[in-house]
Amino acid sequence: QVQLVESGGGLVQPGNSLRLSCAASGRTFSGVNAAWFRQSPGKEREFVALIRWSGTTHYASSMKGRFTISRDMTKTTVTLQMNSLKPEDTAVYYCAADVTTSKRRILSTLYTEDAYDTWGQGTQVTVSS
Repeated sequence: QVQLVESGGGLVQPGNSLRLSCAASGRTFSGVNAAWFRQSPGKEREFVALIRWSGTTHYASSMKGRFTISRDMTKTTVTLQMNSLKPEDTAVYYCAADVTTSKRRILSTLYTEDAYDTWGQGTQVTVSS
């Protein structure tokens, strides 16, 4: 059974950068769709970015150009590089994987939580001066 562990969260000043990592154990991200979601207090969890099993990437419009999702060569880690951070980026960030249906799943469904069957515990990101 695959498990996901996020790391890299913390307190950062507005305009600065932070790099989140999601490490997989039990299997790699090979052939798997992976994504980052986030949840702010009082709000629903929202899509941030995804990397499909093929390697293509997609972003929420408010993160495009500031955030970059990537997967390492060994496909054991998915990373979210976050630049030009804003206070409104403050949230718990979750890594998620679509292990079961990956290659059969169409793109439009991957923007929703329901597409993912495996989740990490989350890592807190706080953007504040």
